Amino acid sequence: MTAAAAAREARRPAKREPAPSPLPLPLPSPAAKRRRLLPLGLVPRAKRGKGRRRRRRKQATSGILSSSSIPRRPPPAEEPLPLSLSPLMTVWCCRCSLGSHFRNYCSSEPEGRFLNSLVQYFGDNLGTNVKTMPLLEETTLPVDPPLTLPMVIIGNGPSGICLSYMLSGYRPYLSPEAEHPNLILHNKLKEASHLSLVDQDLEYFAEGLEGRSSNPVAVLFDTLLHPDADFGFNYPSILHWKLEPQHYIPHIVLGKGPPGGAWHSMEGSMLTISFGDWMELPGYTFKDWASNKRRNIKCDRVLPEEIASYYKHYVKVMGLQKNFRENTYITSVSRLYREQDPEDESQVTKDALPQHLLLEEQGGQITPVRRNWEVRGYQTAADGSHVPFCLFAENVALATGTFDAPGRLQVDGEDSPIVLHSISEFGATINKGILRGKPDPVLIIGGGLSAADAVLCAYNNSIPVVHVFRRRVTDPSLIFKQLPKKIYPEYHKVYHMMCTHSVTTDYNLHSAYTSFPEHRVLSFQPDMKCVLQSASGQKKILKFSVAVVLIGSHPDLCFLKDQGQGIGHKSNEPITCKGNPIEIDPYTYECTKEPNLFALGPLVGDNFVRFLKGGALGITQCLAAKMKKRHQLLVERDGIP
Repeated sequence: MTAAAAAREARRPAKREPAPSPLPLPLPSPAAKRRRLLPLGLVPRAKRGKGRRRRRRKQATSGILSSSSIPRRPPPAEEPLPLSLSPLMTVWCCRCSLGSHFRNYCSSEPEGRFLNSLVQYFGDNLGTNVKTMPLLEETTLPVDPPLTLPMVIIGNGPSGICLSYMLSGYRPYLSPEAEHPNLILHNKLKEASHLSLVDQDLEYFAEGLEGRSSNPVAVLFDTLLHPDADFGFNYPSILHWKLEPQHYIPHIVLGKGPPGGAWHSMEGSMLTISFGDWMELPGYTFKDWASNKRRNIKCDRVLPEEIASYYKHYVKVMGLQKNFRENTYITSVSRLYREQDPEDESQVTKDALPQHLLLEEQGGQITPVRRNWEVRGYQTAADGSHVPFCLFAENVALATGTFDAPGRLQVDGEDSPIVLHSISEFGATINKGILRGKPDPVLIIGGGLSAADAVLCAYNNSIPVVHVFRRRVTDPSLIFKQLPKKIYPEYHKVYHMMCTHSVTTDYNLHSAYTSFPEHRVLSFQPDMKCVLQSASGQKKILKFSVAVVLIGSHPDLCFLKDQGQGIGHKSNEPITCKGNPIEIDPYTYECTKEPNLFALGPLVGDNFVRFLKGGALGITQCLAAKMKKRHQLLVERDGIP
């Protein structure tokens, strides 16, 4: 009911019924009836009186129930609260809201009712969040088991978007008219073409395939979406997608900014490495988006701002926006229980349940629910205030990417304001005119594409550059040697200068650009000088105007214990996309060292968008198989439909 309709209803003097609730409400449980308490969200019948009647009408017309109108049920002494919160702190917690307003996610109508409740719970925009989010003190937390979300996705970049797309019920099938150039793979796919890839053996399909990812499902999915792309062919995808709402798995995607993640903060003047169609997500091509936006794509490579806009529009076009919440910051992700689950769920009975394996009954259906994870954080409101929240999840997927924390040299003087760590900061410095007329060159540290972008940015603005990197110019692992000259002429221009404009033995600098191969930075001095050291140990002091350190970036996993160091291939070392990615099962993307924790994208070494889609496929198949097995066990044991 809209606010206007509620206002008209409130003005009718004939009826004196309780105000209608604006939220979809479940039926009261038998326990609630015995205690003669109404479920959260229902307003008890007020006594006759003008004051109470006026307040009830005001609630009906506003469509918002204040926390003071919600019946409180203090927890009994024998059931301690699962969380210990500061008594002075109010929190927005899914125990009270999610547990009472969401229907069981195994319901026959899981998506519509669940998402409708989710929208009511989080609010459609930040302007209403502060008003509609229930703020509850510790003493008001109920003791009834809260509903646990099957999946919480942390990160709303292309990894999180693609995973949400598949969890929303979109399934890939082999197109009847398509034919893959790999005949062996094509014959395998035709064996059960009536089934989606989610319902088939991915390991069987991926056998014998090779590609530029170490994850076999990523190589398989890329091969199906972009056949023989690495050989220069532009074959169309052999897959077509179907929306099957019955396969919807309830989830929520939490991100710091709009859908698209770090793409919204990248420098907009540089072209992407990948082609535009390699950056697209399933079901909606980049070219279709460009034509709808009347954008003229002059070449296969596109600007980051165009990719960011495409991802944001993709979420809306594919109907995923109800799963996404922006301006959310995660402060902790912790496991609630460490003991192992019983391997055979069929041996679990209603009378002998582990504390973290609960039977929920809503809408006449029963399902075992595991409260494996507690996710805490806050959402930034329109006025800048922070609204804390707490969610419970059976599974958590890490899709944060690796652009949160720039790599650092860990040398003296690096915290100086004249030492920058991103190309966006460098671009802003140039635009402000700070470097105009400076006699000393800009010092750029790094041998990758970000450093090359900074070199081009300075070179195109007639700013002299000193370029320092640790490798030899002939090192075959340099990214420039892996890029075709015709497609990436600007990067090969930088590489040519790196080879031909290197520093001489007497350290004379070229006027516009000078490279220092096989050198490293020892320190930055307060008088705008830098100490370099060559591979032979020789030291050199250079003057500079601004230094830009572009040596890669690392994920910010501060919300995990020890920043997630224990879940990498190398224990007790920071997670990095190249040196120490998260160790996962190659086909389910579940962390081998933390059950029910998943990771995809750059966190597992898939740095290109074209490969991260395989992670979404592996995770979706794993969750679908778990839920199907759980349902079968319930049917076999109790005959529950």
